[in-house]
Amino acid sequence: MVSSSARLDLFQFVPFRLNRLAAEVSAALAADYQERYGLDIPEWRVLATLGFRRDACSAQYISDCTRTHKSTISRAVTTLLKRKVIERVENAADRREFRLQLTRKGRTLYEELIPRLLHREQEILACLSKREREALASLLGKIEQSLELVQTSQEADAKGAY
Repeated sequence: MVSSSARLDLFQFVPFRLNRLAAEVSAALAADYQERYGLDIPEWRVLATLGFRRDACSAQYISDCTRTHKSTISRAVTTLLKRKVIERVENAADRREFRLQLTRKGRTLYEELIPRLLHREQEILACLSKREREALASLLGKIEQSLELVQTSQEADAKGAY
């Protein structure tokens, strides 16, 4: 039982630290694609999710995958459709549902962005040695596994959802 006088030190509380770190890393990456390509974070999440998938997917899949509220994804989808970066395609299994996929313009944008973002990721992780980066990846994987989160794109494709 926790004493009523106990204080939670947020700077030692792992959920707080992970959230703050994720927000900062996301913002650091976003600076590049916002300035250069006019994409905001939700639009990038849609583009990134569609970019790594082999097949079209639903907006709900993107929402689940990125842990982003469906209304936020919906707004991003609308913007990307208008910019002709993505397109709707009919779901062969359920004609009432439309799926999303990158257009040729979207694929080009995705392929141009990936090396830049991978380079930026390396800059962010440069403060860690190779061994520390491997340990970090392993530890994050353990936490993800304990929360039963999908950890690979193959696993996501097999489940059809995150």
